[in-house]
Amino acid sequence: MTDQAAEAGAHVRELRETRGLSLSALARRSGLGKATLSGLEAGTRNPTLETLYAVTTALGVPLTAVLGPRTARASGAAVDALLLDRYEDEATVTETYRVRVRTGAAQRSAPHAPGTREHLTVLAGTVLAGTATAPVRLAPGEAHTWPADVPHLYRAPDGDAQAILLVRYPA
Repeated sequence: MTDQAAEAGAHVRELRETRGLSLSALARRSGLGKATLSGLEAGTRNPTLETLYAVTTALGVPLTAVLGPRTARASGAAVDALLLDRYEDEATVTETYRVRVRTGAAQRSAPHAPGTREHLTVLAGTVLAGTATAPVRLAPGEAHTWPADVPHLYRAPDGDAQAILLVRYPA
């Protein structure tokens, strides 16, 4: 696999071991298979954005805890994300991503850690985004903020779209 996958897997293993969790315990908490986690930690699987969020939510850490400088890109069912910046203070961790929402698929995200919020500003195209029960249609220049500790989604109904995403986690 790639150096990126190996680096992300090493971060996952370190975080799991620091918390005293077995692979089985992390599998239960994240809802992922033990074989999936084993392959992730070994660097033999390229993790999807959904897998990384499931693991980081189960570990109670932001996504950037497993994304190192060389693994600042991640893709999911409909979203490609490039980490642009990470800011941390005593109250929050804020991650800024440049995202492409691909047409033809929906990105359904499981709840993140309690208190997490997402802020999306559309640059080009149209995006349907927000909580799974009340997504909002956004055109270029429009923005929306929603609680990300509930199921939420992204969809580009009219062709690929570009946006800036801020994810704010409580520290």
